[in-house]
Amino acid sequence: MTLANVSGVRGRWYAALAGALFPLCFAPFHAWYLAILLFAALFHLWDGQSAREAAWRGFWFGFAAFATGTYWLYISIHVFGGAPVIVAITLMLGLFWLMAVYIAGSGYLAACMGSRPAALRWCLFWPALFVVFEWVRGWMFTGFPWLTVGYGQIDGPLRGWAPAMGVHAVSFVTIVLGGVLLSLVRGTRADRIIAAGVCIVLLGTTAVLYDRAWTHALPQNLRVSLIQGSISQDRKWLPEQRWPTLDLYRELTLGLPNQDLVVWPEVAIPTLAYVVQDFLGELAVQAQARGMQIYLGILTMDDASGRYRNSLLGVGRYDAVYHKRHLVPFGEFFPVPDFVRRWMRGQGLPNQDTLAGSYTQEALPIGQFLMSPSICYEDAYGAEQLDFLPRAHLLINVSNDAWFGDSIAPQQHLQIARMRALEAGRFMLRATNTGVTAVISPRGEIMRQSPQFETHVLSAVVQPYTGQTPYVRFGNYGVLITCLVLIGSGGYLARRQSVYASNKEPQQE
Repeated sequence: MTLANVSGVRGRWYAALAGALFPLCFAPFHAWYLAILLFAALFHLWDGQSAREAAWRGFWFGFAAFATGTYWLYISIHVFGGAPVIVAITLMLGLFWLMAVYIAGSGYLAACMGSRPAALRWCLFWPALFVVFEWVRGWMFTGFPWLTVGYGQIDGPLRGWAPAMGVHAVSFVTIVLGGVLLSLVRGTRADRIIAAGVCIVLLGTTAVLYDRAWTHALPQNLRVSLIQGSISQDRKWLPEQRWPTLDLYRELTLGLPNQDLVVWPEVAIPTLAYVVQDFLGELAVQAQARGMQIYLGILTMDDASGRYRNSLLGVGRYDAVYHKRHLVPFGEFFPVPDFVRRWMRGQGLPNQDTLAGSYTQEALPIGQFLMSPSICYEDAYGAEQLDFLPRAHLLINVSNDAWFGDSIAPQQHLQIARMRALEAGRFMLRATNTGVTAVISPRGEIMRQSPQFETHVLSAVVQPYTGQTPYVRFGNYGVLITCLVLIGSGGYLARRQSVYASNKEPQQE
């Protein structure tokens, strides 16, 4: 009995098992090759099923994947966020359910697209469906692009597709290879011929793209330092910790010789900017005297609304500022009715909405160069960094991954940042509170990184880059158009075959 023909309940268990293994494809496990095997298994489980049953199997694959791959949400919501256990579990289950619905949707439509030969649906039509749903979940309801398939391939041979067409193209090629594997193992002779042809085209293109340099370095060098204060999340906001924190960052910064750029993490200063205005003024004077530019994370107040922003503030040679644009639901804003907000306030839970920054902000200056900024998990939204490219010569991200404790989340987040550097063909400077602080090359490789949970100054010499990758030029349009054309072709072919079979049926009688 094949997996595809087992009972619904058993098939769903197999799908859940495959989903539970899916996070092993990502950091810190880096089993990138496993994704090909798991999608071959998932497509095998979908094949021959009703649309309803395929949807259920997709749902349990997705639910198990996010339950095992983003379990760390419990740490940020309950352990550090202070939410009651029942609230934390409810929010987590709601997110897992929503993420699973996207995969269920792709499974439902896949079962409706029962075209022949089987290799066409396994190798082309179904991967296209999955990637379109993956793209949708990256922006719908503010989006949650974690565990996007392509991120797990950053250390594999398929990485060369990222600067060409973006992370979703890497996802597509990965899933296609899963379909190829299924066709070679289970398909007919015609299926194997089609799969072999698809595989040859993909691997040939992959070989051409792998070492392709789309951008080039400028001759100037920048001396940069990233400060990792390593202030634990349970102490960060204590009033008695504020001035020791400020003294620590100031001493680590001003003790550096001849640096062009120093970056502090997200909300490195745990208060509003106007509260420490004198400190910032003195720091700016000292930075100017050293020819140094500092960018530091801090909260700023919007006078018009009285709400605060999560900001990246420049002091020293330039008084630039960037306000976080993509906010975290239930972390920085709360999409709940007023009565729920009142209950949260009564329970002493965070309930005040942060003000989002404008989507028309300028890139941050460093000398004659510009930097594309992002705060926290904004770097998970690859298309949003395109607003600053190709003008920007560097990428900069500040984050506070202390919210996730000693879990797999900081390593997953670092992997996402590496993909952004690879897509843009530029250095990524990433400063975090407790790790992982890193300097990432334009090829997505880690040049240097700080040890986690240690106070550390990470210094390096980097080069600004210019030019634009095809992804910077065209964004996700290339992979989306390809997938939509394939989905349309698959639907048309399936309909024609269905009509043809219906017309033949009376003759057979």
